[in-house]
Amino acid sequence: MSAELPADIADLLQRAGVRQVECLFPDVTGYPRGKLMPAAAFLAGQELRIAQAIPMQAVTGEYSYDPIFPDDDPDVRLVPDMSSVRLAPWAPVNQPRAMAIHDCVELDGRPCAFAPRQLLKTVLARYAECGWAPVVAPEIEFYLSAPCVDPTEPLRPPPGRLGRAEVGQSAFSLNMLNELAPFWGAFQQAIETLGIRADTWIHEVGCSQYEINLWHGDAVSVADQAFLFKHAAREIAIQHGLNAVFLAKPLPDEAGSSMHLHVSLVDRDGRNVFSAANGDEQPLFRQFIAGLQTYLPDLMLLLAPHVNSYRRFVKGSQAPIHLEWGYDNRTAGLRVPQSGPAARRVEQRVAGADANPYLAVAATLAAGLAGIEEGLSATAPISGDGYAHGHALPRSPREAWQRLADSAHARRLLGDDFVTGLLAVKEVEFDHYDREVSAWERRFLLPQV
Repeated sequence: MSAELPADIADLLQRAGVRQVECLFPDVTGYPRGKLMPAAAFLAGQELRIAQAIPMQAVTGEYSYDPIFPDDDPDVRLVPDMSSVRLAPWAPVNQPRAMAIHDCVELDGRPCAFAPRQLLKTVLARYAECGWAPVVAPEIEFYLSAPCVDPTEPLRPPPGRLGRAEVGQSAFSLNMLNELAPFWGAFQQAIETLGIRADTWIHEVGCSQYEINLWHGDAVSVADQAFLFKHAAREIAIQHGLNAVFLAKPLPDEAGSSMHLHVSLVDRDGRNVFSAANGDEQPLFRQFIAGLQTYLPDLMLLLAPHVNSYRRFVKGSQAPIHLEWGYDNRTAGLRVPQSGPAARRVEQRVAGADANPYLAVAATLAAGLAGIEEGLSATAPISGDGYAHGHALPRSPREAWQRLADSAHARRLLGDDFVTGLLAVKEVEFDHYDREVSAWERRFLLPQV
């Protein structure tokens, strides 16, 4: 460990009878990986290591053989962020555990270039040099479904209080929230234990689809909360015989799930630098928007990272198909909500619920800062139906992959090693997907060709 264990954390673990600590970190997908360590070893500050390639493990469990990953497969150190130590609310009552988010650090002390949390910290350091700190607030959508034991079968809504599954659309229905009250009660307790600051909870448009907004805050802290939010949702859902589903488009005829990101900047005194003293927009506000418009298309693979992600971008569905911007306009990829000067912000609506929150935030902030540094000019704000402006984002994972591969800007904004590693692992995933024989092929081609 890089620092002495605080006395209050040692006291927490000892009073709770914790015998094991989940030493976890987010991989490139945003999935929690790590090691289980005896609490006594954690309290003693025992060093923990893991292979450098693990942060770039593909969703298939495979690894890339790109030259960016050394053949000797070296280790990185896992260094705990002491502020993240919490009791693990998914652990059995008679086997209490703690958990701690860790940073991946090279043995020579450098941040691991492939680790998403370290990438976000690198981007934030550029803001700190300017005397600014981003303030971020995510809105996370997801579905709850019945258990899916056969992946060839579609997801089904879970049965409610009377044993009947939800049908139709029930947007903002409190009754439909109450149908799964035992899950929501346990989940709320879990996120409170984890220090996740949730705002409103709603039933969304889709059948058994929900949205929870997290409070705005420091970018790393908020990304940590989004990471733990998804982890806790899955674990608590399993305890209640449910699946928590963060696919961007889990059902073909239902709404997709997004992770909208609200972003503002404050100076060292906490003042919103997007607003002038008289409350008007500062020029750098539109420069930030221009940076998003200019660079996010190259970084689409961080906002829509999977083959399923691109099914969400459907015209007329309030999912964006371009990076136009407008005031309080949900048909635009970039929305500026109505607010007072202190809360002036831009809402980035492209990222899906399946995105790694660290990478989605890092891409957004890196693009926006580049717009300010380069003094870029945003387009004029749009009004009315933004879908009339047409589709201007990559429309497939392969197109997004090629856009990233061809972009010198992406390597400048995110680092050459990270971009090379991401391209390599995504190529593994997409090649694996391309080899899969789908239900559509069996349904239509098998009987007719």
